[in-house]
This record gives sequence, structure tokens and C-alpha cells, in this order.
Amino acid sequence: MADFLSEWQLWIKAGHVIAVMAWLAGMLYLPRLFVYHADAKAGSELSGTLKIMERRLLRAIINPAMAISMILGIFMLLTPGLIDFSQLWIWIKLFCAFIGLGGMHGLLSRWRKDFEADRNTRPASFYRKMNEIPTVLMIVIVIMVIVRPF
Repeated sequence: MADFLSEWQLWIKAGHVIAVMAWLAGMLYLPRLFVYHADAKAGSELSGTLKIMERRLLRAIINPAMAISMILGIFMLLTPGLIDFSQLWIWIKLFCAFIGLGGMHGLLSRWRKDFEADRNTRPASFYRKMNEIPTVLMIVIVIMVIVRPF
């Protein structure tokens, strides 16, 4: 397994970056849909259209991209000599990815179910603010991986 991971390291890394980009794109777009949905009247044609868009975005793009990101990320963690776990940057990156982005993913899934059942109680301004969380996490992750300040 170690030989395979070392041999395919660059392909695994490329796939990871592609999947992360798709995951983040979806997590940046879904809260924007929630902004519009929060202002749509329950049972309206717009609400129905947004429900379809939200469900398809989550199931067809965000969920698979997250799974691929996590699997390929774990492969990179297991690649011999690729990561020095004594450095702080990797732990900050992992925290932001697994707890931060993973937690945000869970919240987006829960909020989508609320909209699906016409149970949303939050205003559009709430989702505008939540839309910034993936961006902030992405900035921290990119700095940790590229600059490695710690």
C-alpha cells in the first residue's frame, strides 16, 4: 500500500484538490440558495424550484466531493514521508477541514432538510453570514498548506 501511495502521490493530490474545489464551490453556493429560499413563500413555485436545486446540489455535488476529498486526504496522510505530523500546520489544517468544513457540511444538510419540510425559521441574513464560514476556513487551510507558518 505504501508503494502505491508513494507512486500515485501526485495524482492523489491532484484529485484531492479537484474534489475540495468542488466541495467548496457547492458549500459556497448552497447558502446563497438558502438566502433566496428564506425569502420565498412556503409552497410557492420558487420554493419548490429551490428545494429541487438544493437537493440536487447537495446529493450530486457536495456529498460526493466531500467523500472524495476526505478519502484522498486520508491517502495523503498515509503516504510515507509526505506529512510531518510534528508540525502544527497540519493539525490546524486537519481541524479546519474535518471539524470546520465537515461541521459546516452537516449544518448545510440539516438546513436543507428544514427547507424541504418548510420548517425554516431563520432569516436570509443568517444564511448570508453563514456563507462566509467556508471562505474563512478555505483561507486558513490554503495558508496552512502552502505557507506552513507553524
